[in-house]
Amino acid sequence: MSAIDDLVIHNRSYAPEHGIRSLPTAPRLNLAVLTCMDSRLDLFGALGLALGDAHLIRNAGGLATDDAVRSLLLSQFLLGTRAIMVIQHTRCSLETFEEENLQFEVEKKFGITTPFRLGAHDDLDANVQATVAILSASPFIDTSEIRGFVFDVDRGELREVPTS
Repeated sequence: MSAIDDLVIHNRSYAPEHGIRSLPTAPRLNLAVLTCMDSRLDLFGALGLALGDAHLIRNAGGLATDDAVRSLLLSQFLLGTRAIMVIQHTRCSLETFEEENLQFEVEKKFGITTPFRLGAHDDLDANVQATVAILSASPFIDTSEIRGFVFDVDRGELREVPTS
């Protein structure tokens, strides 16, 4: 059996319990979190979130890509979120590459260049600051509260990154 098969089987026991609750579509905390897709990030545990509290928008690196901005726009415009947390993390795989080299390897493998940046970086705080700056400059984002953080995957600690 595959990992997907195991998850489908698990869902059969989960579904009856889930149907007991009725959660509103809008997140209870009016919060959206832009973070990395890394499987070591347990935001529910680390932040004390419960189901229905926040929108979690995940991509490689927790970057302010066009799709992340689209998701945040819809989160705010249609579902009332106001605060945005950007959470990137230590030991991210994107810190182990240089953008140009990674792009070269991808082009070599697929025969074409990606139309997007892959997000490699070597300064985590600067990367968080750049992501917050992109969101803050977007005409589609309510910028009243956007804050950036680094999550330490080894210690489970969250550290705020100063942005200005």
